[in-house]
Amino acid sequence: MTRKSKKLLTNGKLLTKVFTTMLAAAGLIFGLVVSTKTAGTAARTTNSREEPARLAAVAPAAAAPQAEELAGTIAISGAWALYPMAVKWAEEFQKIHPKVKIDIAAGGAGKGMADALAGVVDIGMVSRDIHPAEVQKGAFWISVVKDAVVPTINEHNPFLREILAKGVKKETLAAIWISGKISRWSEVVGISGLSRQQEGQDGIHVYTRSDACGAAETWAQYLGKNQEDLLGIGVYGDPGLVEAVSKDRLGIGFNNINYVYQAKTKEQVSGIRVLPIDLNGNGRLDEDENFYQDRQAITRGIATGKYPSPPARELHFVSQGKPKKPIVVAFLRWILTDGQRYVPEAGYINLSEEKLQQELQKLER
Repeated sequence: MTRKSKKLLTNGKLLTKVFTTMLAAAGLIFGLVVSTKTAGTAARTTNSREEPARLAAVAPAAAAPQAEELAGTIAISGAWALYPMAVKWAEEFQKIHPKVKIDIAAGGAGKGMADALAGVVDIGMVSRDIHPAEVQKGAFWISVVKDAVVPTINEHNPFLREILAKGVKKETLAAIWISGKISRWSEVVGISGLSRQQEGQDGIHVYTRSDACGAAETWAQYLGKNQEDLLGIGVYGDPGLVEAVSKDRLGIGFNNINYVYQAKTKEQVSGIRVLPIDLNGNGRLDEDENFYQDRQAITRGIATGKYPSPPARELHFVSQGKPKKPIVVAFLRWILTDGQRYVPEAGYINLSEEKLQQELQKLER
């Protein structure tokens, strides 16, 4: 046999062996398919006689129905005090529910309450106590967070050093804003014998809010009166009051804390200084009364109760009756649960867990 013939014979045997192997594999696969089908038939035959719970365990699990995605618009208006917090909550909630649009407008607690009661908005932001007359009109509210109002002065006040060292008594603040009996900065710090030039730069320029707002109502409540009893030049809104005092060396005003401390640096904003309160009235600012340096310090003072209430207070979301709109209810539930994680970051103080549970129960009743 020639070498060429041997090679052909060898190749032929090899091809035969490969072909035989392929046939065997095909048979095995066919057998497996038949076996699987038979086993499946047997399983179905057996399961058809068993209880539904057993069927659920054996049969492939059906896909769980997806919860309907939230969509729609939520309209909010009201207190300047709550505006930065509401904006942060809205941003984070819309990341989770991109089909929800939340429109927010600041304008004072009075506007928030009026808009809510009139049904103009879904939620009114209110930074003061809810009045009995408002409850009679159908006001439903939940408390969502806490902050405070602080008195402010210009950073170039001619008596700044003495004021920061001594603080100012509550009675002195009342004499400035309520009775008007104190009208000069030298009286505030107890300095007499001023030069003629100093006397010309000694008068206190008092500012207050022109809009019906929780900050003014809360500040007046601390001084034992109502907003309409506050003396001073009326200025609209928190930003307006900050600007007025920052441009007036002799100015004095009051603001919600998120307008006197910078969001990023947490330091006091340029142009003004928080006026420390001599809480125990001993004529000096003691160490445990001095918590105004930055936003962390004042929020700790509020959280621990060192800074009194008022002017610290809870802030509320208000609606006309208990909200029924699904996206509004979902938003409020989220605020009282997962949304609370953003409270310290935004410069506010969390409510206690017990208080949050009480507010959640109000939504469920």
